[in-house]
Amino acid sequence: MATNNTASQFAADRLRYIQKKTLLLTQKQLVAYQFAGKAKLPEGNGVTYTATRYERLPLPFAPLAEGVPPVGESMTISQVSATVQQWGDRVNITDVAELTTLHKPFQKAIELCSLQLAETKERNTYLSLMGGTQVNYVNSRGSRGALTASDVLDPHTVNRTTIALQGLGAYEFMSTTEEDMKKDAGAGEPKASANPRNAPHFVAIAHPSVLGDFSENSTVVTAWSYSDINRLYNAEVGEWRGIRFCRSNMVPSWTGLSQSAGTAGTAGALATASYYIVITGTDTQNQFESQIYSISAAIAVTGATGSVSVTTPNVAGYTYSIYIGTSSTLPTTLGLSASGPTSGPLAGVATQLPPNTAVVVTALGPARTPPAYPGNTSGLTVYPTFVFGQESYTQVELSGVKMQYLADADKSDPNNQLRVVSWMYFEGTMINNSRFLARIESTSAFSTSFG
Repeated sequence: MATNNTASQFAADRLRYIQKKTLLLTQKQLVAYQFAGKAKLPEGNGVTYTATRYERLPLPFAPLAEGVPPVGESMTISQVSATVQQWGDRVNITDVAELTTLHKPFQKAIELCSLQLAETKERNTYLSLMGGTQVNYVNSRGSRGALTASDVLDPHTVNRTTIALQGLGAYEFMSTTEEDMKKDAGAGEPKASANPRNAPHFVAIAHPSVLGDFSENSTVVTAWSYSDINRLYNAEVGEWRGIRFCRSNMVPSWTGLSQSAGTAGTAGALATASYYIVITGTDTQNQFESQIYSISAAIAVTGATGSVSVTTPNVAGYTYSIYIGTSSTLPTTLGLSASGPTSGPLAGVATQLPPNTAVVVTALGPARTPPAYPGNTSGLTVYPTFVFGQESYTQVELSGVKMQYLADADKSDPNNQLRVVSWMYFEGTMINNSRFLARIESTSAFSTSFG
């Protein structure tokens, strides 16, 4: 029997059903910001917050001679500072979009901006913690570039880090903050707490891939099977030798890749020299420099109108920066290029470059050093694990979070055609004492993708 009328003939007359509830976003574990101390920078005092520490006096070398007073000691101070920065963003929505869309964009913009604000604070905390100077590489490798595929997080490296922090006198969470801990000889042992959560401890924040490696160690498997019931913090996964481990998928990482070749040209202002370039890829979601390309071979440039041309890698989801310099070890400046941003503090700098784009670097730009190349072979990913004690870093606030919801007409928008959701805050992170925190760097046997 012939079929004269099929469903496709009536497509124009069919309604499309859209679910009223929107789908869930992927989940981010926000951990690092909560462990920071909090400080306030009063208005009218610039953008730099400084804290002072009086250092201990050295102990006397020898007993006093009879009738001879000691020479005395000079007191010394050390200071640490944080520079607060203003962060913010906004979403603009037209009245037509608000009137014609099922899921009201204005309300969704409020929800998304709230997430963006919290994740920005978390991301900036990790960037500041990377300024810590104490680093342990798994298996005692000498650098990030020396790590191999088998250098995954292991109990020995964790113990090594804990012992070093204890030896330096870092304060543990749930412990006293007295400078000198002492107890009378006849006082006896203090009564043990019935709650294991009250035991002094350091905190570690690690990527899920790193914790996957650590959790498969046979010794750790046994320990964590007993510590699961004693969790204290959000996203905590277990305790090991005085460190409570928390999981966060916002911990940065670095993947080493092979460099794109550059060629010399005469379209800039570079002087005659051999130049080297490093390209880094920044993911467009968290804005971490997570792709690190190896340093190029020497590019012989003839000045005084020299330039370097290069094509950015063709990987979606990343923007690229080009570092350039005359050192064969690592360049220490970003390049200048007309392909970079056209406005803002990075206008004209070779950064935020789209993929698969021909770029001409015309001169040396602002001073900045790219992240060190990760791993001893191309394709390896290196992860930091942050280990710290009490009062190791502080969030310094000049101005708290301000959320603005502009939904009414004003002089610049008399017909009320726009809705604006915006946020802003003024804050910086200060490392109180570099001896109170450390970083473990390792590779992982796990991949963040399937297949």
